[in-house]
Amino acid sequence: MMPTRLLMMLFAILSLVNEGPWWKIGEGIRLIFSLTLFFAELFVLAVVLYLAGLIVVGRRRALLTDAFLISFLGTVLSTLFWLFIPYNLIALVLFILVWLLLIKRLYETGWLGAIAVAILAMIIYIAIVILLAFFFGVLNVIIQLLPSSALFSLGAFLFGC
Repeated sequence: MMPTRLLMMLFAILSLVNEGPWWKIGEGIRLIFSLTLFFAELFVLAVVLYLAGLIVVGRRRALLTDAFLISFLGTVLSTLFWLFIPYNLIALVLFILVWLLLIKRLYETGWLGAIAVAILAMIIYIAIVILLAFFFGVLNVIIQLLPSSALFSLGAFLFGC
């Protein structure tokens, strides 16, 4: 099931269960929503990492189970870094190093291969997000909210003008 369908179903359930606005939901439903969102993001991240791993390191070393393990451990550890390290720059550096180390160890590649998998995973993820934004018409709203200088630089970046 697509994560967007899952989220739409969850919003529908929240609107049926809750009598007030959706942001005033109870603790139990908030926990269910958070867990559902976590697992949906975990699934999407694992698929993106798997596709990037297939392209960079090949079919023998890039396994779907390794991608799930990378995404799960990376998500949990980076969340812990953001929560318990008071300095954002240190947390960011540890965040990046942990993700690269997980990719390096589980995909059995070197540092450059891990960096290539990470960059390709980001490119694939951004491409999927842009396609979904086009599909749902959200990109039109985002472009209207951007100032004209940012819109020009975005057009220059996307179309090479």
